[in-house]
Amino acid sequence: MSLYARRVTLPAITPLVLQKRVIKVFNEDGTSRALEVPNDITAVNICQLLIQKNHYIDDQSWTMFEQLPTLCLERIIEDHELVIDVQSKCDMEEDCRFYFRKYYAKYEFFKNPEDYFPDLMLSYSNEVNGTAKSLDTLKMFLSTTTYPEVHSYLYMSEKGKKSWKKQFFVLRRSGLYFSTKGTSKDPRHLQFFSDLSQSNIYVLLSARKMYGAPTDYGFCLKPNKTRGAKEMKMLCAENEESKICWVTAIRLYKNGKQIYQNYQRPHQKNDPNGHNLTAMRKSCGRISAHSIPTTSQKSKLNIVVHMSQPWFHHKISRDEAQKLIHQQGLVNGVFLVRDSQSTPKSFVLSLCYGQKVKHFQILPIEDEGELFYTLDEGHTRFTDLTQFVEFHQLNKGILPCTLKHYCTRVTF
Repeated sequence: MSLYARRVTLPAITPLVLQKRVIKVFNEDGTSRALEVPNDITAVNICQLLIQKNHYIDDQSWTMFEQLPTLCLERIIEDHELVIDVQSKCDMEEDCRFYFRKYYAKYEFFKNPEDYFPDLMLSYSNEVNGTAKSLDTLKMFLSTTTYPEVHSYLYMSEKGKKSWKKQFFVLRRSGLYFSTKGTSKDPRHLQFFSDLSQSNIYVLLSARKMYGAPTDYGFCLKPNKTRGAKEMKMLCAENEESKICWVTAIRLYKNGKQIYQNYQRPHQKNDPNGHNLTAMRKSCGRISAHSIPTTSQKSKLNIVVHMSQPWFHHKISRDEAQKLIHQQGLVNGVFLVRDSQSTPKSFVLSLCYGQKVKHFQILPIEDEGELFYTLDEGHTRFTDLTQFVEFHQLNKGILPCTLKHYCTRVTF
């Protein structure tokens, strides 16, 4: 027998972080795309990959969502999160889906904090001036030492019952509490409700229908290691403003500094007012406030010129329009134009303002054989819908704000 051992060459072992997985990403209409990605890919990397593959414009609003359809839950996957980690925490029996879409409210609280933190829902420690401005409030959320308290009445789902109970809740750095005695914040009256560090914040997509909630403004804290709905802590706000404040505050309490770093990442520059001028010009062309032509155009052209525009949605209902705008963020200026279901040959502008969706009817009028469109009974006239949108991107006219972000459906 030879005294020399035979050399055996072992196959190279690929480090776990370099191994690849296949994930499926959905868009609004339910179609999906399979992507082969490394284990260490973040949500923002997947967004960048899909932006490049589909030749979209990166305006920092593209967002990954985790949706649990059987539980009617959805949450933002923060840009820094590892998507494979999110996938691994999903129960094999639970339908966990990744969605890719625009969400203009993703970082809006950094730009307009006063819209997200109502004074009546905040209180400050003794060391802080109680009349702090909203910008200072945002700095305190990002601080490692000082945090404002968030408080208001919420409805909570009683464990093991199909009823909801109204309680006064207080959000502190140490967790979420509710008072057993009115609005008292005395430690003797505060009962621990949930630990934020071990849970993720989700919104309820069908709070009334699925969970029998008293309003549609539901959200919940779902522990990371929990399978199914047994340990979910479900809550329901009295209005949209309150719900947005709670969800935003919990996001910041959990990952405030990291979220701010995500917001600060290099991205395509927009103008000082937050308009994505490149996207607008590519889709709509350029117009000045005084460039409304006076020459007549054929009515046939007026009817079809808007059909190819990304902001136009053919034959969708009022409810579908509201759902689409909600999905892409309740930010001032998010809009779409659609056919009117009640008035033939008319259109409707659906516009978000003040965290609510408002609807404005665009009526056709005929004058000396020429067809125009108007919002104000003919005082201001537009030869087609494209001209109407371009004008209101620069001038609010009778609208509560200018048109800033068009609502479009994502297609792969």
